[in-house]
Amino acid sequence: MPEVFGSSHDPEVTRGFKREERKAQPTLPFFEFPSFTVVGMLTCEICGEDIMLEEDMRTHLLLSHVETDMRCPLCPLSGVSYDELRFHISSAHPEEPHRVRDPAPFASTSGCSPAVTSSKKPRMPQSCTAGDSCDTAGEAAPGGDSLRREHNSTPGGGGSSTGRDAPVTPTLTTQSPKTRRALVRHCDEDKDGVEAVHRDAKQTRLTSPGEEKVFSCPMCGLVCSSCFILQGHVELHLQEPPAAEGEERFACPMCSVICSDSFSLQEHVELHLDHTAAVSSPGSLASDLKLARELQREEEEQRRRLEETRQEREEFKKLQRQFGLDGSGGYSRQAERAMERAGARGLMAPGEFHCKRAEMMESLASGVDDGTTRTRGVVQALYEYYQTACKDHVHVWLSAATDHYCSSAGDKGWGCGYRNLQMLLSSLHTIEAYAPLIQENAAPSIPRVQSMIEEAWRAGLDPHGASHFNRRLQGTRAWIGATEIYTLLTSLGISSRIIDFHEPTGPADTHPRLFEWVKQYFMSGRSTRLPPRLISTSLPPLYLQHQGHSRSIVGLEQKKNGSLCLLLLDPSSSASDTRKLLRADTVSPAVRRVRRFPGSLKHKQYQVVAVHGVMSAEEKQIRISKSRTLCAERIP
Repeated sequence: MPEVFGSSHDPEVTRGFKREERKAQPTLPFFEFPSFTVVGMLTCEICGEDIMLEEDMRTHLLLSHVETDMRCPLCPLSGVSYDELRFHISSAHPEEPHRVRDPAPFASTSGCSPAVTSSKKPRMPQSCTAGDSCDTAGEAAPGGDSLRREHNSTPGGGGSSTGRDAPVTPTLTTQSPKTRRALVRHCDEDKDGVEAVHRDAKQTRLTSPGEEKVFSCPMCGLVCSSCFILQGHVELHLQEPPAAEGEERFACPMCSVICSDSFSLQEHVELHLDHTAAVSSPGSLASDLKLARELQREEEEQRRRLEETRQEREEFKKLQRQFGLDGSGGYSRQAERAMERAGARGLMAPGEFHCKRAEMMESLASGVDDGTTRTRGVVQALYEYYQTACKDHVHVWLSAATDHYCSSAGDKGWGCGYRNLQMLLSSLHTIEAYAPLIQENAAPSIPRVQSMIEEAWRAGLDPHGASHFNRRLQGTRAWIGATEIYTLLTSLGISSRIIDFHEPTGPADTHPRLFEWVKQYFMSGRSTRLPPRLISTSLPPLYLQHQGHSRSIVGLEQKKNGSLCLLLLDPSSSASDTRKLLRADTVSPAVRRVRRFPGSLKHKQYQVVAVHGVMSAEEKQIRISKSRTLCAERIP
């Protein structure tokens, strides 16, 4: 036999009503229906409705209370289930009667609850209610053939319920056997239809996905799974009485709730523990979400570290290529490649290629520069120019004789430091105090300069700089700067110092302190009386370094308005451009390319290497021992 929805074995349906045994009322004297007896009535515990049949009571509970949103008739609580409403009424309103006669305040009339009315009629199928005729053929039943129950009402009540049980007087009218059979058949059909609706409603309720909602207490951090539990919890906050003197108080250790007894405190604390366990349990939604977020965060962190490692590797390779430490060859290899490219393009004949290659190999073997990039007499040409021109200058200072060395095909893009060192050594050759300390009679070649710096490292100078280059410069295109120039001069016994202009000292990121220091350098050792307009000193040029490039300072101009201008020799200037200083017809525009005003030196940092004497052997050893940490003079 198929299961009947809402049978008496279903506790969710049958526990909402109770049976009341009532004494059967006598039938009317003019008719006796021996097979019909009035059995005990069923009363709904929620709304107080009196219903005769169990099937009708189940239908009433499902449609009026289980399938419909419930709300408490004694307080604003709504949106709860049947079980929650029963428990709420018994716990929150124990002093109120449990049987409430007026179902309107808490049973929704929208939806599917046609059986609940305000007239307190007995619950029967819609087609068989009191006063309606049952005719399956759609025709009117014979007059007077009906079964009706009449309810007493208070005077003036208009038939409305008074909230108390009214006496019921069953009244039976005669019906023909044909009419009774039609009535029974029609009622069975209506009952089957209602049961089908109930089955559909139950199936919909069981298959529809439920949404998990949480309700947070506004007075503490407790989170409840339903609004009913939350209301009961909040009532504990609101009903906290002031503790009498000597009365024991039961305070929650997890929030500020004060309970009346230990049992209530235990139930309250279990709410905290249940919520915490639900959040931290491995199978809970919150723990799964937390685990997913942690995995995502770890994956993103790992991806970020890999990306940073890749970028660091690329930046390191870029720096290696930039500073010539990528193992792509040094001066000789780059020069050979340049000559090969020129021969492939037809710019160099094969005979010329082999001739230049032989000259290069001879220069590398001797360690002396071949002189193809050198321009002599540059400072002397400037001295002659300032004697006859530029009457608007108050003073002009020039260094000792210095040769200009420009970059060649073998060091293009990285050899500026080596070329400036060649300029400085060419000037030291002309100064009597420094000439004996320089072994070579001419400027050394770039590979020879690299070898001299490596020898200084092996002597113990600048160990930190040596480790930066892995103690190897020969065969590389590594850049050198102020510290390498200082190291080489110290190894030769020449005293020098590094002056660091580490930040701008003027408006628009200019360095006026640098220009003032250069002026003091060229004026050092002279009398305090007013100097002449053109001054040729015996001081070597200054090595000027900034980020990515270096130049040599061979002079300084001071105009009538007090502004200063540096005279710089740049290795990036070609030999043909520099030789224009030697001709009278091109010297004026060539000097303009040598001048540098404060507005043209806007790098953040500049370093200057200045030579200022010869060291003894003891001083040299002291410098070597102190070179583990090179110190520069910082200005400002």
